Amino acid sequence: MKTIKYFALTAALILLPSLVQAQPNDAQIAAIVVTANQVDIDAGKFAAEKSTDSTIKDFANRMITDHSAVNQSAVELVTKLKVSPEANATSKSLQEGGNKNLAQLRTLSGRALDKAYVDHEVAYHEQVIAALDTVLIPNAQNAELKALLVQVRPAFIAHLGHAKQLQATYQ
Repeated sequence: MKTIKYFALTAALILLPSLVQAQPNDAQIAAIVVTANQVDIDAGKFAAEKSTDSTIKDFANRMITDHSAVNQSAVELVTKLKVSPEANATSKSLQEGGNKNLAQLRTLSGRALDKAYVDHEVAYHEQVIAALDTVLIPNAQNAELKALLVQVRPAFIAHLGHAKQLQATYQ
Protein backbone atom coordinates (compact mmCIF):
# COMPACT_ATOMS: atom_id res chain seq x y z
CA MET A 1 0.00 0.00 0.00
CA LYS A 2 2.85 2.39 0.85
CA THR A 3 4.40 1.71 -2.55
CA ILE A 4 1.11 2.57 -4.24
CA LYS A 5 0.94 5.86 -2.33
CA TYR A 6 4.51 6.68 -3.31
CA PHE A 7 3.84 5.98 -6.97
CA ALA A 8 0.65 8.07 -6.85
CA LEU A 9 2.64 10.95 -5.39
CA THR A 10 5.39 10.52 -7.96
CA ALA A 11 2.81 10.49 -10.75
CA ALA A 12 1.34 13.72 -9.38
CA LEU A 13 4.78 15.32 -9.27
CA ILE A 14 5.54 14.25 -12.83
CA LEU A 15 2.44 16.17 -13.86
CA LEU A 16 3.51 19.32 -11.96
CA PRO A 17 4.55 21.31 -15.05
CA SER A 18 1.26 20.44 -16.73
CA LEU A 19 -0.64 21.37 -13.57
CA VAL A 20 0.87 24.82 -13.62
CA GLN A 21 -1.47 27.16 -15.42
CA ALA A 22 -0.43 27.79 -19.01
CA GLN A 23 0.19 31.49 -18.36
CA PRO A 24 0.06 32.33 -14.66
CA ASN A 25 0.32 36.00 -13.73
CA ASP A 26 2.94 37.31 -11.31
CA ALA A 27 0.63 37.09 -8.28
CA GLN A 28 -0.13 33.45 -9.12
CA ILE A 29 3.56 32.70 -9.71
CA ALA A 30 4.33 34.18 -6.29
CA ALA A 31 1.75 31.88 -4.67
CA ILE A 32 3.16 28.86 -6.52
CA VAL A 33 6.71 29.69 -5.44
CA VAL A 34 5.79 30.27 -1.79
CA THR A 35 3.69 27.10 -1.64
CA ALA A 36 6.30 24.94 -3.36
CA ASN A 37 8.95 26.11 -0.92
CA GLN A 38 6.68 25.69 2.10
CA VAL A 39 5.85 22.12 1.09
CA ASP A 40 9.57 21.32 1.07
CA ILE A 41 10.13 23.15 4.37
CA ASP A 42 7.36 21.13 6.02
CA ALA A 43 8.75 17.82 4.72
CA GLY A 44 12.23 18.85 5.82
CA LYS A 45 11.06 19.70 9.33
CA PHE A 46 9.40 16.31 9.64
CA ALA A 47 12.43 14.42 8.34
CA ALA A 48 14.83 16.42 10.52
CA GLU A 49 12.77 15.58 13.57
CA LYS A 50 11.98 11.92 12.86
CA SER A 51 14.99 10.56 11.00
CA THR A 52 17.70 8.82 12.97
CA ASP A 53 20.27 9.25 10.17
CA SER A 54 22.47 12.31 10.66
CA THR A 55 23.02 12.62 6.90
CA ILE A 56 19.26 12.81 6.30
CA LYS A 57 18.85 15.25 9.19
CA ASP A 58 21.59 17.48 7.73
CA PHE A 59 19.99 17.39 4.28
CA ALA A 60 16.54 18.11 5.71
CA ASN A 61 17.90 21.05 7.69
CA ARG A 62 19.55 22.39 4.51
CA MET A 63 16.17 22.19 2.75
CA ILE A 64 14.54 24.09 5.63
CA THR A 65 17.21 26.80 5.59
CA ASP A 66 17.43 27.26 1.82
CA HIS A 67 13.71 27.11 1.07
CA SER A 68 12.94 29.44 3.99
CA ALA A 69 15.40 31.94 2.53
CA VAL A 70 13.72 31.73 -0.88
CA ASN A 71 10.32 32.29 0.71
CA GLN A 72 11.65 35.25 2.67
CA SER A 73 13.05 36.78 -0.53
CA ALA A 74 9.79 36.14 -2.37
CA VAL A 75 7.70 37.71 0.40
CA GLU A 76 10.01 40.74 0.56
CA LEU A 77 9.76 41.17 -3.21
CA VAL A 78 5.99 40.90 -3.44
CA THR A 79 5.67 43.27 -0.48
CA LYS A 80 7.94 45.76 -2.25
CA LEU A 81 5.94 45.36 -5.46
CA LYS A 82 2.64 45.57 -3.57
CA VAL A 83 1.53 42.27 -5.08
CA SER A 84 -0.35 39.73 -2.99
CA PRO A 85 0.28 36.07 -3.82
CA GLU A 86 -2.89 34.80 -5.47
CA ALA A 87 -3.93 31.27 -4.56
CA ASN A 88 -4.69 29.25 -7.66
CA ALA A 89 -5.28 25.69 -8.77
CA THR A 90 -1.55 25.00 -8.95
CA SER A 91 -0.69 26.35 -5.50
CA LYS A 92 -3.65 24.46 -4.02
CA SER A 93 -2.59 21.26 -5.79
CA LEU A 94 0.96 21.66 -4.49
CA GLN A 95 -0.32 22.09 -0.94
CA GLU A 96 -2.54 19.01 -1.24
CA GLY A 97 0.40 16.99 -2.55
CA GLY A 98 2.57 18.21 0.30
CA ASN A 99 -0.08 17.22 2.82
CA LYS A 100 -0.33 13.75 1.26
CA ASN A 101 3.44 13.37 1.34
CA LEU A 102 3.55 14.27 5.03
CA ALA A 103 0.73 11.84 5.76
CA GLN A 104 2.69 9.08 4.04
CA LEU A 105 5.93 9.97 5.83
CA ARG A 106 4.12 9.82 9.19
CA THR A 107 3.37 6.14 8.57
CA LEU A 108 7.06 5.29 8.19
CA SER A 109 10.12 5.09 10.38
CA GLY A 110 13.80 4.26 10.15
CA ARG A 111 15.29 3.48 6.77
CA ALA A 112 11.85 3.38 5.08
CA LEU A 113 11.19 6.96 6.20
CA ASP A 114 14.59 8.13 5.02
CA LYS A 115 14.19 6.43 1.64
CA ALA A 116 10.68 7.82 1.09
CA TYR A 117 11.80 11.32 2.07
CA VAL A 118 14.82 11.25 -0.25
CA ASP A 119 12.85 9.72 -3.13
CA HIS A 120 10.28 12.48 -2.76
CA GLU A 121 13.00 15.15 -2.69
CA VAL A 122 14.46 13.87 -5.96
CA ALA A 123 11.08 13.77 -7.71
CA TYR A 124 9.95 17.08 -6.24
CA HIS A 125 13.07 19.00 -7.21
CA GLU A 126 13.02 17.55 -10.72
CA GLN A 127 9.47 18.77 -11.19
CA VAL A 128 10.00 22.17 -9.61
CA ILE A 129 12.99 22.75 -11.89
CA ALA A 130 10.89 21.72 -14.90
CA ALA A 131 8.11 24.10 -13.80
CA LEU A 132 10.64 26.93 -13.34
CA ASP A 133 12.08 26.36 -16.80
CA THR A 134 8.90 25.79 -18.77
CA VAL A 135 6.28 27.93 -17.05
CA LEU A 136 7.30 30.14 -14.13
CA ILE A 137 10.39 31.92 -15.50
CA PRO A 138 9.00 32.33 -19.04
CA ASN A 139 5.72 33.78 -17.75
CA ALA A 140 7.04 36.10 -15.04
CA GLN A 141 6.31 39.63 -16.25
CA ASN A 142 8.05 41.59 -13.52
CA ALA A 143 11.80 41.73 -14.11
CA GLU A 144 12.62 41.44 -10.39
CA LEU A 145 10.39 38.39 -9.97
CA LYS A 146 11.94 36.76 -13.02
CA ALA A 147 15.42 37.58 -11.68
CA LEU A 148 14.57 35.98 -8.33
CA LEU A 149 13.39 32.80 -10.06
CA VAL A 150 16.54 32.67 -12.18
CA GLN A 151 18.68 33.38 -9.11
CA VAL A 152 17.27 30.51 -7.02
CA ARG A 153 17.31 27.93 -9.82
CA PRO A 154 20.96 26.87 -9.21
CA ALA A 155 20.13 26.10 -5.57
CA PHE A 156 17.34 23.79 -6.70
CA ILE A 157 19.79 22.09 -9.09
CA ALA A 158 22.23 21.63 -6.19
CA HIS A 159 19.45 20.26 -3.97
CA LEU A 160 18.54 17.76 -6.69
CA GLY A 161 22.16 16.63 -7.04
CA HIS A 162 22.49 16.18 -3.27
CA ALA A 163 19.18 14.30 -3.07
CA LYS A 164 20.27 11.99 -5.90
CA GLN A 165 23.53 11.24 -4.07
CA LEU A 166 21.57 10.33 -0.96
CA GLN A 167 19.08 8.31 -3.01
CA ALA A 168 21.93 6.18 -4.40
CA THR A 169 22.68 4.98 -0.85
CA TYR A 170 19.12 3.59 -0.56
CA GLN A 171 19.14 1.39 -3.69
